[in-house]
Amino acid sequence: MSSYTQKKGFGATVWDYITTVDHKKLAVMYLLAGTLFFAIAGFEALLMRIQLMKPNNDFVSAGFFNELLTMHGTTMLFLAATPLLFAFMNMLVPLQIGARDVAFPFLNSLGFWLFFLGAVFLHLSFFMGGAPDAGWTSYASLSLYSPGHGIDFYVLGLQISGAGTLISGLNFIVTIITMRAPGMTFMRMPLFTWTALVSSALILFAFPPLTIGLLMMLFDRMFGGNFFDHTMGGNTVIWEHLFWIFGHPEVYILVLPAFGLFSEIIPAFSRKRLFGYSSMVFATILIGFLGFMVWAHHMFTVGLGPTANAIFAVATMAIAVPTGMKVFNWILTIWGGSIKVTTPMLYALGFIPSFVAGGVTGVMQASAPLDYQLHDSYFIVAHFHYVIVGGIVTALFGSAHFYWPIFFNRMLNETLGKITFWVFFIGFHLTFFVQHFLGLMGMPRRVFTYMEGQGWDQFNYISTIGALMMGVGVILMVINCLMSIKGKPAGRDPWGDGRTLEWSIPQPIPFYNFRQTPLVRGLDPWWIEKQEGNKEVTFAEPLGDIHMPNNSAIPFVISLGMFIAAFGALYNPDADKPWSIYILIAGLAITFGAMIVRSVKDDHGFHLHKEEIIEIEEQLYGKGGNK
Repeated sequence: MSSYTQKKGFGATVWDYITTVDHKKLAVMYLLAGTLFFAIAGFEALLMRIQLMKPNNDFVSAGFFNELLTMHGTTMLFLAATPLLFAFMNMLVPLQIGARDVAFPFLNSLGFWLFFLGAVFLHLSFFMGGAPDAGWTSYASLSLYSPGHGIDFYVLGLQISGAGTLISGLNFIVTIITMRAPGMTFMRMPLFTWTALVSSALILFAFPPLTIGLLMMLFDRMFGGNFFDHTMGGNTVIWEHLFWIFGHPEVYILVLPAFGLFSEIIPAFSRKRLFGYSSMVFATILIGFLGFMVWAHHMFTVGLGPTANAIFAVATMAIAVPTGMKVFNWILTIWGGSIKVTTPMLYALGFIPSFVAGGVTGVMQASAPLDYQLHDSYFIVAHFHYVIVGGIVTALFGSAHFYWPIFFNRMLNETLGKITFWVFFIGFHLTFFVQHFLGLMGMPRRVFTYMEGQGWDQFNYISTIGALMMGVGVILMVINCLMSIKGKPAGRDPWGDGRTLEWSIPQPIPFYNFRQTPLVRGLDPWWIEKQEGNKEVTFAEPLGDIHMPNNSAIPFVISLGMFIAAFGALYNPDADKPWSIYILIAGLAITFGAMIVRSVKDDHGFHLHKEEIIEIEEQLYGKGGNK
């Protein structure tokens, strides 16, 4: 017999989300958590911009400014952009490849809880003696001598959170390689699934260097390991290498799924197949490959020598080629298409010139002598925000509009969406375009104040006004999301132009996704079926029993144990807090105890019988099946 039952009530719903292994519910949790940390990081940025609004300002202190700077960068990249993209990967990848769930649902849940509790741990630093203050890169020369426990929060929080990201990346690789529906060859996969695959491969290779670097930092700070202390035979530059071997691929870990999302939006609203699909796949793989060969362009000012600088300069210029291929393919997809300028399409049209601007200034930085002049100036701040905001944040906003019906069976308001776009987009360019000129005029980055009469005052004022506009845009977006709760159900394929399998499923999506495994007959399988006048995809099998995994609280308990243990690891048991060792042991005991329970417990999931599937679909869609 099946164990499928549905409980009602608030407590039952909370417990369901804590224990869920369903990729769709985990996607919603990633979306909510990512939005929370995005709001926190955005608020930190606003405080910094208010401080820099006028010369000699004393809105925040120098020390608190350093904390804001560190936490803004760390939160935006690790705890906002990554989980928000994971929300889309979790929701869409299994649906796009015709799977019932990811390959390892248990690990999917574990990945989320490790990320979330690691992020919460890091943010508790604000209330426990001060946040990390050595910049988001946390260079060893600064972080080793940072007083208090801020950097310890950074090291432990990112270790826990990074473990969750690594687990999720491995999970997506196995899912995409092994769980594609019949007929879904690699060259028929939607481009978003391709970018998720390459991005996950980057996670697999990029996060271990960061993990090793953080571990060495942990030993340096807590046990006098001296890996990075040059006065004791260590080498500070090793941290920079380890960090940037992770740090530059991290940009592509984030931007490749953003490219994939736009590669779904642009064909849908151009009503055309994506131009140059094969070259787009090739370019995605090439960007992933070259992404590991450019890290030292962040270190042109370190003194690695002309040979190393030249090699990394050439690699940096080379990576612009596959990125340019993508841009031309998007433009040629739009060219001659029957374009519908919806809110998602507006974001796509705004993304192309914005991201190109960020890319052009990036290629400028590939010239080591020029980078030597611009490296510590606001020109760099402008460059990477054009890449991150112009590329990734616009992708997240546009895709939230596009895929909201898949997440919640509701549509966002188009008029409010377009107002949000213009407010945010104008604010973004006001904020960061003028920062190019501030950098060229010599304003150093990371400064908390500046003297008047240097010609920087007006540009900083404009930049702060733009940042406030971006904040208004984010608030409008959240209002739009909340308003959608009372909207009408969106139903299947509400845009009318869906091309891939996720649009073929009736709404609301049942927990088992597809009642029968679909048969993929070409690229854009749902579009093919619609062109032939079919109301449903072609199925590869008759209706039969479905095997599904059970919910489990163990991932939450394992992550909670790590969260507790991290508090024990913060303090020195001899001089500082003698009880810390007991907290460390207790936390590790909870984690390893939960792992042991998991390893000895037989959990084979449950079977959903044919009659139950018919009954569930009648409840969801009424008699006779799909609405």
